[in-house]
Amino acid sequence: MGSDGPADFNFSQYRGGSPVVLLFFPGAFTGGCTSEACEARDNLNSIAAMGAKVVGVSVDSIFAQAAWAKENGLKFPLASDYRREVVDAYGVLLPNFVGMGPSSERAVFVIDGSGVIRYVEVAPTPGDKVNLAAAKEAVASLGSVANS
Repeated sequence: MGSDGPADFNFSQYRGGSPVVLLFFPGAFTGGCTSEACEARDNLNSIAAMGAKVVGVSVDSIFAQAAWAKENGLKFPLASDYRREVVDAYGVLLPNFVGMGPSSERAVFVIDGSGVIRYVEVAPTPGDKVNLAAAKEAVASLGSVANS
C-alpha cells in the first residue's frame, strides 16, 4: 500500500533484489510517526539513489495507512501488519501502545538484496526516533559489502 491506496503487499517481492530500509511505526497519525515518516519521505530520493527501497510497516488498517500516506505525501509502500505477524517475527512487538493494545516498536532494519539484515535499531521508547542517517550509512556500506 502506498499513496495510491490499499493493495496487497508481499515481502517476498523484495527478496533477491534491492536492499530495503524497513521502518516500523507504532501508529499512523501520531506525532512521532508522522515526523519520522516525513523524514523518510524527504530522504527517499537519496535512499533510492543508493539502490535501496523504503517500506513502512505499522499495525494500522490499510484504510488508516492510505489516509495517512495521502495526507503526508508518503510515496513509499506501507504494509499493514494488522495481525501483528511481521512485528512479532522481527521481534519488535510493543505489548501496549498508549493503552490501545499491541503495536509495533519504532524500529529500522536495513536488509541487503540477499535478505540478510545488516543494520537494526529499535528506539528505546515509542517517543524516540530512530537514526535514519545511520540507516542510510548502512545502505551506503552495502556497496562495499557487495564489492568485497
